[in-house]
Amino acid sequence: MNFELTEKQKLVRNSVRAFSEDVLGPLASSVDRDAIFSWEAANELSKINAWGIQLPEKYGGADLDSISYAITIEEISRVCGATGLGLTVHNSVGAYPILKWGTEDQKERFLYDIASGKKITGFTWTEPNAGSDAAGIECMAIEDENDYILNGSKIFVTNGGVASVLLVGTKYKKKNGETGMAAILVEKDMKGYEIGKKEDKLGVRSNLTTSLYFNDVRIPKENILGKESDGFKIAMHTLDVGRIGIAAQALGIAQAALEHSVEYAKGRVQFKKPISSFQGVSFKLAEMATEVDAARLLVYRAAHAKDTKERFSKESAMCKYYAGDIAKKVTLDALQIHGGYGYMKDLPIERYVRDAIVTSIYEGTSEIMKLIISQQILRGNI
Repeated sequence: MNFELTEKQKLVRNSVRAFSEDVLGPLASSVDRDAIFSWEAANELSKINAWGIQLPEKYGGADLDSISYAITIEEISRVCGATGLGLTVHNSVGAYPILKWGTEDQKERFLYDIASGKKITGFTWTEPNAGSDAAGIECMAIEDENDYILNGSKIFVTNGGVASVLLVGTKYKKKNGETGMAAILVEKDMKGYEIGKKEDKLGVRSNLTTSLYFNDVRIPKENILGKESDGFKIAMHTLDVGRIGIAAQALGIAQAALEHSVEYAKGRVQFKKPISSFQGVSFKLAEMATEVDAARLLVYRAAHAKDTKERFSKESAMCKYYAGDIAKKVTLDALQIHGGYGYMKDLPIERYVRDAIVTSIYEGTSEIMKLIISQQILRGNI
Protein backbone atom coordinates (compact mmCIF):
# COMPACT_ATOMS: atom_id res chain seq x y z
CA MET A 1 0.00 0.00 0.00
CA ASN A 2 1.54 3.28 -1.15
CA PHE A 3 0.64 6.42 0.78
CA GLU A 4 2.86 8.70 -1.30
CA LEU A 5 1.37 11.14 -3.79
CA THR A 6 2.41 10.78 -7.41
CA GLU A 7 4.59 13.46 -8.96
CA LYS A 8 1.55 14.80 -10.82
CA GLN A 9 -0.47 14.98 -7.61
CA LYS A 10 2.37 16.83 -5.88
CA LEU A 11 2.47 19.27 -8.78
CA VAL A 12 -1.27 19.82 -8.45
CA ARG A 13 -0.87 20.53 -4.72
CA ASN A 14 1.99 22.99 -5.20
CA SER A 15 0.41 24.85 -8.09
CA VAL A 16 -3.06 25.12 -6.51
CA ARG A 17 -1.58 26.21 -3.18
CA ALA A 18 0.43 28.99 -4.86
CA PHE A 19 -2.61 30.08 -6.87
CA SER A 20 -4.86 30.11 -3.80
CA GLU A 21 -2.47 32.14 -1.69
CA ASP A 22 -1.73 34.64 -4.46
CA VAL A 23 -5.22 35.07 -5.93
CA LEU A 24 -7.77 34.04 -3.31
CA GLY A 25 -5.81 35.07 -0.21
CA PRO A 26 -6.20 38.83 -0.71
CA LEU A 27 -9.95 38.45 -1.30
CA ALA A 28 -10.98 35.87 1.29
CA SER A 29 -11.64 38.21 4.20
CA SER A 30 -13.50 40.92 2.26
CA VAL A 31 -15.79 38.59 0.31
CA ASP A 32 -16.66 36.85 3.58
CA ARG A 33 -17.37 40.15 5.32
CA ASP A 34 -19.49 41.53 2.48
CA ALA A 35 -21.04 38.16 1.50
CA ILE A 36 -20.32 38.71 -2.19
CA PHE A 37 -19.35 36.31 -4.93
CA SER A 38 -16.09 37.30 -6.61
CA TRP A 39 -16.39 37.05 -10.38
CA GLU A 40 -12.77 38.16 -10.50
CA ALA A 41 -11.76 35.02 -8.61
CA ALA A 42 -14.12 32.92 -10.74
CA ASN A 43 -12.39 34.11 -13.91
CA GLU A 44 -8.97 33.35 -12.45
CA LEU A 45 -10.14 29.86 -11.47
CA SER A 46 -11.05 29.27 -15.10
CA LYS A 47 -7.42 29.84 -16.05
CA ILE A 48 -6.29 26.86 -13.97
CA ASN A 49 -9.19 24.69 -15.18
CA ALA A 50 -10.67 24.49 -11.68
CA TRP A 51 -14.25 24.48 -12.99
CA GLY A 52 -13.58 21.28 -14.96
CA ILE A 53 -11.24 19.39 -12.67
CA GLN A 54 -12.41 15.90 -13.59
CA LEU A 55 -14.16 16.49 -16.88
CA PRO A 56 -12.50 14.86 -19.90
CA GLU A 57 -10.20 16.92 -22.08
CA LYS A 58 -12.63 16.49 -25.00
CA TYR A 59 -15.05 18.81 -23.14
CA GLY A 60 -12.30 21.21 -22.06
CA GLY A 61 -11.68 19.68 -18.64
CA ALA A 62 -8.46 18.87 -16.79
CA ASP A 63 -9.30 15.13 -16.57
CA LEU A 64 -7.62 14.70 -13.17
CA ASP A 65 -7.97 11.69 -10.87
CA SER A 66 -10.11 11.93 -7.74
CA ILE A 67 -7.19 12.33 -5.32
CA SER A 68 -5.98 15.32 -7.35
CA TYR A 69 -9.54 16.62 -7.21
CA ALA A 70 -9.62 16.28 -3.41
CA ILE A 71 -6.23 17.99 -3.17
CA THR A 72 -7.50 20.89 -5.28
CA ILE A 73 -10.57 21.43 -3.09
CA GLU A 74 -8.45 21.04 0.06
CA GLU A 75 -5.89 23.63 -1.02
CA ILE A 76 -8.48 26.17 -2.19
CA SER A 77 -10.51 25.71 1.01
CA ARG A 78 -7.34 26.16 3.06
CA VAL A 79 -7.43 29.78 1.89
CA CYS A 80 -11.14 30.36 1.22
CA GLY A 81 -13.68 27.80 2.38
CA ALA A 82 -16.55 29.42 0.48
CA THR A 83 -14.68 29.18 -2.83
CA GLY A 84 -13.86 25.55 -2.09
CA LEU A 85 -17.55 24.91 -1.47
CA GLY A 86 -18.65 26.50 -4.74
CA LEU A 87 -16.07 24.57 -6.71
CA THR A 88 -16.76 21.18 -5.20
CA VAL A 89 -20.52 21.50 -5.67
CA HIS A 90 -20.01 22.65 -9.27
CA ASN A 91 -17.64 19.78 -10.07
CA SER A 92 -18.97 16.87 -8.03
CA VAL A 93 -22.76 17.18 -7.90
CA GLY A 94 -23.20 19.45 -10.91
CA ALA A 95 -20.83 18.36 -13.66
CA TYR A 96 -20.27 14.74 -12.57
CA PRO A 97 -23.85 13.44 -12.98
CA ILE A 98 -24.13 14.99 -16.45
CA LEU A 99 -20.91 13.22 -17.43
CA LYS A 100 -22.02 9.89 -15.92
CA TRP A 101 -25.69 9.76 -16.90
CA GLY A 102 -26.08 12.42 -19.56
CA THR A 103 -26.77 11.73 -23.21
CA GLU A 104 -24.14 12.83 -25.70
CA ASP A 105 -26.45 15.72 -26.61
CA GLN A 106 -26.61 16.83 -22.96
CA LYS A 107 -22.85 16.57 -22.62
CA GLU A 108 -22.32 18.63 -25.77
CA ARG A 109 -24.84 21.24 -24.65
CA PHE A 110 -23.57 21.73 -21.13
CA LEU A 111 -20.10 20.37 -20.36
CA TYR A 112 -17.98 22.75 -22.44
CA ASP A 113 -19.45 25.80 -20.70
CA ILE A 114 -19.34 24.05 -17.32
CA ALA A 115 -15.66 23.15 -17.73
CA SER A 116 -14.75 26.71 -18.68
CA GLY A 117 -16.72 28.27 -15.82
CA LYS A 118 -18.93 30.12 -18.29
CA LYS A 119 -21.84 28.27 -16.69
CA ILE A 120 -21.70 27.55 -12.98
CA THR A 121 -23.75 24.61 -11.89
CA GLY A 122 -24.97 22.76 -8.83
CA PHE A 123 -27.44 20.30 -7.36
CA THR A 124 -30.60 20.92 -5.37
CA TRP A 125 -32.77 18.42 -3.56
CA THR A 126 -33.53 20.06 -0.19
CA GLU A 127 -36.97 21.60 0.32
CA PRO A 128 -38.75 23.22 3.28
CA ASN A 129 -40.18 19.81 4.27
CA ALA A 130 -37.41 17.56 2.92
CA GLY A 131 -33.88 17.69 4.26
CA SER A 132 -32.42 14.48 5.64
CA ASP A 133 -35.61 12.80 4.40
CA ALA A 134 -34.55 12.87 0.75
CA ALA A 135 -37.61 10.87 -0.34
CA GLY A 136 -39.93 13.53 1.08
CA ILE A 137 -39.54 16.10 -1.71
CA GLU A 138 -42.72 17.77 -2.96
CA CYS A 139 -41.58 19.48 -6.16
CA MET A 140 -43.73 18.07 -8.96
CA ALA A 141 -43.21 17.81 -12.71
CA ILE A 142 -46.33 16.95 -14.73
CA GLU A 143 -45.95 15.51 -18.22
CA ASP A 144 -47.29 17.78 -20.97
CA GLU A 145 -46.71 16.53 -24.53
CA ASN A 146 -42.92 16.63 -25.04
CA ASP A 147 -42.26 18.61 -21.87
CA TYR A 148 -42.72 18.49 -18.13
CA ILE A 149 -44.26 21.41 -16.22
CA LEU A 150 -42.33 21.92 -12.99
CA ASN A 151 -43.74 23.56 -9.85
CA GLY A 152 -42.32 23.82 -6.35
CA SER A 153 -39.40 25.30 -4.45
CA LYS A 154 -35.95 24.44 -3.15
CA ILE A 155 -34.05 25.92 -0.22
CA PHE A 156 -30.41 26.33 0.84
CA VAL A 157 -29.18 25.99 -2.74
CA THR A 158 -25.38 26.22 -2.90
CA ASN A 159 -24.36 28.37 -5.91
CA GLY A 160 -28.05 29.28 -6.18
CA GLY A 161 -27.34 32.96 -6.77
CA VAL A 162 -24.88 32.40 -9.62
CA ALA A 163 -25.73 29.05 -11.22
CA SER A 164 -26.82 28.90 -14.86
CA VAL A 165 -27.82 25.23 -14.83
CA LEU A 166 -28.87 23.10 -11.87
CA LEU A 167 -29.62 19.44 -11.37
CA VAL A 168 -33.02 19.49 -9.65
CA GLY A 169 -34.69 16.60 -7.87
CA THR A 170 -38.43 16.35 -8.39
CA LYS A 171 -41.35 13.99 -8.27
CA TYR A 172 -43.02 13.44 -11.62
CA LYS A 173 -46.33 12.24 -12.98
CA LYS A 174 -46.85 10.98 -16.51
CA LYS A 175 -50.06 10.94 -18.51
CA ASN A 176 -50.28 7.17 -18.14
CA GLY A 177 -50.33 7.57 -14.35
CA GLU A 178 -46.71 6.56 -13.76
CA THR A 179 -45.08 8.41 -10.89
CA GLY A 180 -41.59 8.51 -9.43
CA MET A 181 -38.59 10.75 -8.84
CA ALA A 182 -36.57 12.37 -11.62
CA ALA A 183 -33.36 14.38 -11.86
CA ILE A 184 -33.79 17.19 -14.36
CA LEU A 185 -31.54 19.92 -15.69
CA VAL A 186 -33.11 23.32 -15.12
CA GLU A 187 -31.62 26.36 -16.84
CA LYS A 188 -31.63 29.84 -15.35
CA ASP A 189 -33.20 31.52 -18.38
CA MET A 190 -36.30 29.27 -18.38
CA LYS A 191 -39.53 31.18 -17.87
CA GLY A 192 -40.91 30.75 -14.37
CA TYR A 193 -37.49 30.13 -12.78
CA GLU A 194 -37.07 32.54 -9.87
CA ILE A 195 -34.12 33.04 -7.55
CA GLY A 196 -34.98 33.86 -3.94
CA LYS A 197 -33.15 36.16 -1.56
CA LYS A 198 -29.53 35.59 -0.66
CA GLU A 199 -29.34 33.82 2.69
CA ASP A 200 -27.50 35.69 5.46
CA LYS A 201 -25.34 32.87 6.76
CA LEU A 202 -22.97 32.31 9.66
CA GLY A 203 -20.17 30.99 7.43
CA VAL A 204 -19.10 30.34 3.82
CA ARG A 205 -20.73 33.69 3.24
CA SER A 206 -19.35 34.46 -0.21
CA ASN A 207 -21.10 31.44 -1.65
CA LEU A 208 -24.48 32.82 -2.64
CA THR A 209 -26.92 30.38 -1.10
CA THR A 210 -30.54 31.05 -2.08
CA SER A 211 -33.98 29.54 -2.42
CA LEU A 212 -35.31 28.70 -5.89
CA TYR A 213 -38.92 28.86 -7.06
CA PHE A 214 -40.37 27.03 -10.05
CA ASN A 215 -43.64 28.42 -11.34
CA ASP A 216 -44.92 26.42 -14.33
CA VAL A 217 -41.38 26.02 -15.65
CA ARG A 218 -41.53 24.13 -18.94
CA ILE A 219 -38.76 21.51 -18.99
CA PRO A 220 -38.10 19.74 -22.30
CA LYS A 221 -37.80 15.98 -21.94
CA GLU A 222 -34.28 16.15 -23.32
CA ASN A 223 -33.33 17.83 -20.01
CA ILE A 224 -34.14 14.73 -18.00
CA LEU A 225 -31.00 12.98 -16.77
CA GLY A 226 -31.15 9.24 -17.35
CA LYS A 227 -34.66 7.78 -17.26
CA GLU A 228 -37.39 9.59 -15.37
CA SER A 229 -37.42 6.83 -12.75
CA ASP A 230 -33.64 7.07 -12.17
CA GLY A 231 -33.86 10.28 -10.14
CA PHE A 232 -33.43 8.91 -6.63
CA LYS A 233 -30.67 6.51 -7.68
CA ILE A 234 -28.82 9.33 -9.44
CA ALA A 235 -29.17 11.58 -6.39
CA MET A 236 -27.87 9.02 -3.92
CA HIS A 237 -24.83 8.13 -6.03
CA THR A 238 -24.15 11.80 -6.76
CA LEU A 239 -24.19 12.59 -3.05
CA ASP A 240 -21.62 9.85 -2.44
CA VAL A 241 -19.36 11.75 -4.83
CA GLY A 242 -20.22 15.15 -3.36
CA ARG A 243 -19.40 14.11 0.18
CA ILE A 244 -15.78 13.50 -0.75
CA GLY A 245 -15.51 17.10 -1.91
CA ILE A 246 -17.19 18.47 1.22
CA ALA A 247 -14.80 16.39 3.34
CA ALA A 248 -11.89 17.85 1.37
CA GLN A 249 -13.27 21.33 2.02
CA ALA A 250 -13.47 20.60 5.74
CA LEU A 251 -9.93 19.21 5.64
CA GLY A 252 -8.58 22.38 4.02
CA ILE A 253 -10.21 24.60 6.65
CA ALA A 254 -8.81 22.43 9.46
CA GLN A 255 -5.34 22.46 7.89
CA ALA A 256 -5.36 26.25 7.75
CA ALA A 257 -6.38 26.47 11.41
CA LEU A 258 -3.59 24.07 12.38
CA GLU A 259 -0.92 25.97 10.44
CA HIS A 260 -1.94 29.33 11.93
CA SER A 261 -1.94 27.81 15.42
CA VAL A 262 1.57 26.40 15.07
CA GLU A 263 2.96 29.74 13.90
CA TYR A 264 1.08 31.69 16.55
CA ALA A 265 2.16 29.36 19.36
CA LYS A 266 5.81 29.71 18.37
CA GLY A 267 5.61 33.51 18.29
CA ARG A 268 3.29 34.30 21.18
CA VAL A 269 5.31 34.86 24.38
CA GLN A 270 3.79 34.54 27.87
CA PHE A 271 5.68 34.13 31.15
CA LYS A 272 8.82 34.91 29.09
CA LYS A 273 8.38 31.78 26.94
CA PRO A 274 6.65 31.02 23.66
CA ILE A 275 3.36 29.36 24.49
CA SER A 276 4.37 26.40 22.32
CA SER A 277 6.76 25.40 25.13
CA PHE A 278 3.83 24.78 27.49
CA GLN A 279 2.46 21.25 27.46
CA GLY A 280 -1.13 22.45 27.50
CA VAL A 281 -0.57 24.05 24.09
CA SER A 282 1.93 21.64 22.55
CA PHE A 283 -0.23 18.61 23.34
CA LYS A 284 -3.24 20.36 21.82
CA LEU A 285 -1.22 20.98 18.66
CA ALA A 286 -0.23 17.32 18.60
CA GLU A 287 -3.88 16.25 18.82
CA MET A 288 -4.88 18.69 16.08
CA ALA A 289 -2.14 17.49 13.73
CA THR A 290 -3.05 13.85 14.28
CA GLU A 291 -6.75 14.50 13.69
CA VAL A 292 -6.11 16.49 10.51
CA ASP A 293 -3.82 13.77 9.17
CA ALA A 294 -6.36 11.05 9.99
CA ALA A 295 -9.05 13.04 8.16
CA ARG A 296 -6.75 13.42 5.15
CA LEU A 297 -6.16 9.67 4.96
CA LEU A 298 -9.91 9.01 5.03
CA VAL A 299 -10.55 11.63 2.33
CA TYR A 300 -7.85 10.30 0.03
CA ARG A 301 -8.98 6.72 0.62
CA ALA A 302 -12.52 7.65 -0.40
CA ALA A 303 -11.21 9.49 -3.47
CA HIS A 304 -9.22 6.40 -4.44
CA ALA A 305 -12.31 4.23 -3.91
CA LYS A 306 -14.30 6.46 -6.25
CA ASP A 307 -11.78 5.76 -9.01
CA THR A 308 -11.51 2.01 -8.34
CA LYS A 309 -14.83 0.77 -6.91
CA GLU A 310 -18.39 0.59 -8.20
CA ARG A 311 -19.84 1.69 -4.85
CA PHE A 312 -18.08 3.74 -2.21
CA SER A 313 -20.92 4.89 0.05
CA LYS A 314 -19.22 3.77 3.26
CA GLU A 315 -15.90 5.40 2.40
CA SER A 316 -17.48 8.71 1.40
CA ALA A 317 -19.73 8.76 4.48
CA MET A 318 -16.79 8.01 6.78
CA CYS A 319 -14.60 10.78 5.40
CA LYS A 320 -17.47 13.29 5.40
CA TYR A 321 -18.48 12.43 8.98
CA TYR A 322 -14.95 12.49 10.37
CA ALA A 323 -13.56 15.46 8.45
CA GLY A 324 -16.61 17.60 9.19
CA ASP A 325 -16.52 16.93 12.91
CA ILE A 326 -12.74 17.32 13.07
CA ALA A 327 -12.91 20.64 11.22
CA LYS A 328 -15.19 21.96 13.95
CA LYS A 329 -12.97 20.64 16.74
CA VAL A 330 -9.66 21.78 15.25
CA THR A 331 -10.89 25.28 14.44
CA LEU A 332 -12.24 25.69 17.96
CA ASP A 333 -8.93 24.42 19.35
CA ALA A 334 -7.20 27.01 17.17
CA LEU A 335 -9.44 29.70 18.60
CA GLN A 336 -8.54 28.61 22.12
CA ILE A 337 -4.81 28.72 21.33
CA HIS A 338 -5.12 32.22 19.87
CA GLY A 339 -7.14 33.41 22.86
CA GLY A 340 -8.71 36.84 22.51
CA TYR A 341 -6.90 37.49 19.23
CA GLY A 342 -8.58 34.48 17.66
CA TYR A 343 -11.98 35.94 18.50
CA MET A 344 -11.26 39.12 16.54
CA LYS A 345 -11.88 39.55 12.82
CA ASP A 346 -8.33 40.84 12.35
CA LEU A 347 -7.26 37.19 12.16
CA PRO A 348 -8.90 34.49 10.00
CA ILE A 349 -9.43 32.06 12.90
CA GLU A 350 -13.00 33.10 13.63
CA ARG A 351 -13.79 32.71 9.91
CA TYR A 352 -12.40 29.18 9.98
CA VAL A 353 -14.68 28.37 12.92
CA ARG A 354 -17.73 29.77 11.13
CA ASP A 355 -16.90 28.02 7.86
CA ALA A 356 -16.21 24.67 9.53
CA ILE A 357 -19.56 24.37 11.30
CA VAL A 358 -21.64 23.71 8.21
CA THR A 359 -19.39 20.95 6.87
CA SER A 360 -21.09 18.48 9.22
CA ILE A 361 -24.54 19.59 8.04
CA TYR A 362 -24.81 19.93 4.26
CA GLU A 363 -24.73 17.00 1.83
CA GLY A 364 -25.80 14.81 4.73
CA THR A 365 -25.53 15.56 8.43
CA SER A 366 -23.08 13.68 10.63
CA GLU A 367 -26.04 11.73 11.99
CA ILE A 368 -27.07 10.61 8.49
CA MET A 369 -23.44 9.66 7.77
CA LYS A 370 -23.46 7.42 10.86
CA LEU A 371 -26.68 5.85 9.61
CA ILE A 372 -25.10 5.09 6.22
CA ILE A 373 -21.93 3.69 7.82
CA SER A 374 -23.86 1.50 10.25
CA GLN A 375 -26.08 0.13 7.48
CA GLN A 376 -23.01 -0.75 5.44
CA ILE A 377 -21.15 -2.50 8.23
CA LEU A 378 -24.25 -4.41 9.36
CA ARG A 379 -24.53 -5.74 5.81
CA GLY A 380 -21.02 -7.12 6.14
CA ASN A 381 -19.13 -4.26 4.45
CA ILE A 382 -16.55 -3.87 7.22
